[in-house]
Amino acid sequence: MNVIDTTPSLALVLAIGVLFAAGVYLLLERSLTRVLLGFILMGNGANLLFLVAGGRSGGAPLVGTTPEDEMSDPLVQAMVLTAIVITLGITAFVLAMAYRSWQLHGHDEVQDDLEDRRVARHAARNAPAFTDTDSEESGETLDDEAAQVRDETGTDSADGTDGTDGTDDAEGRTTREPR
Repeated sequence: MNVIDTTPSLALVLAIGVLFAAGVYLLLERSLTRVLLGFILMGNGANLLFLVAGGRSGGAPLVGTTPEDEMSDPLVQAMVLTAIVITLGITAFVLAMAYRSWQLHGHDEVQDDLEDRRVARHAARNAPAFTDTDSEESGETLDDEAAQVRDETGTDSADGTDGTDGTDDAEGRTTREPR
């Protein structure tokens, strides 16, 4: 009885890593032609990954008189075929987008979205409004902070004012200082 060796080849594992790394690098470019090449490289990397995950090839599945332990896994072959079809569909779509971009603009560079830039500028301008002022360390104790709080009951506070953050004038009225 022959047992199929399922250890992957180091060369195939390195090829998968290189294909995926180059594919991701190309996907992050602005040119649709490079994005297309990135999709193709990642698709080929996925196909190799499925082949390596399926183990070494054996006899034809479901055909002939090959014993079960020597047959290759048909699921891997189906997954590779599915990955080829998906890669072909994505390639056709990106190729059509690149061609249309070339027709309209004379280049296939993806431009920045002006609405995204406007939203980012607006968010940066409003960022100080959303800062957390409660978590800042002021160096004051709770008693110091409590003495500065406005007393809305109208009773006199310990510092001689009537509880507001102003001072008493000669007639007993509190004058407020603008904040």
